[in-house]
Amino acid sequence: MDINCDLGEGMGHDHDIMPYLDSCNIACGGHAGDRDSISRTLRLARKFDVKPGAHPSFADAENFGRKEISVSPDLLRSQLVDQIGLISAVAREENMELHHVKAHGALYNKAAVSADTARLLIEVVQSFDKGLCLYVPFDSLIEKMSKEMGIPLMTEVFADRNYDDNFNLLPRSERDALIESPVEVKRRVERLLRDRTLVSLHGKKRIVNFDTLCVHGDHPKAVEIVKMLRDLKTSDIE
Repeated sequence: MDINCDLGEGMGHDHDIMPYLDSCNIACGGHAGDRDSISRTLRLARKFDVKPGAHPSFADAENFGRKEISVSPDLLRSQLVDQIGLISAVAREENMELHHVKAHGALYNKAAVSADTARLLIEVVQSFDKGLCLYVPFDSLIEKMSKEMGIPLMTEVFADRNYDDNFNLLPRSERDALIESPVEVKRRVERLLRDRTLVSLHGKKRIVNFDTLCVHGDHPKAVEIVKMLRDLKTSDIE
């Protein structure tokens, strides 16, 4: 079980979260983050031997990248090149290599269902390093396209977010989008580890194959949740 978290977003507790992770997704200027925060987060990842990745988004800090915005393909490509280029340059300065790219927020959701957006994201990532892994939603269009193109990937389930009965993430605008209780998160993850069953908000079940579990760095109880996941992972291994 790979545990990942979105970091470098200015939440102030990255140093408490990082020791419990396997990989991290570092904001690189679209919804949050700048050269200094990227450098600090990369150094923290190196200290705890955590695989670092780029976390690009629509260039929309005002809405924290969680609102789909209308931009031309050329402009979106340019925004993604700038963001991944920035973190790639900082990583080189730190003598580190990026492991993966995971889109953020609205861009992540759009790439899951839009062939044009998925293709653009894949092309930009491949233009930097064909060995970069893509973190993608399970059973998504971008997962299918990446597999067809032979792109390295890891499929993802959110530990702290609710899914609707079609197993799409509930929009952040909805009251129950976030699973606030660490006890409920633990119950979900135990079921996933036991029999790969994911349960929707209204009780619908399906079997999912996944490689990594995500916790959001801005979750009010993110530190408690990643500690719990690490304990589960250790007990599962043992």
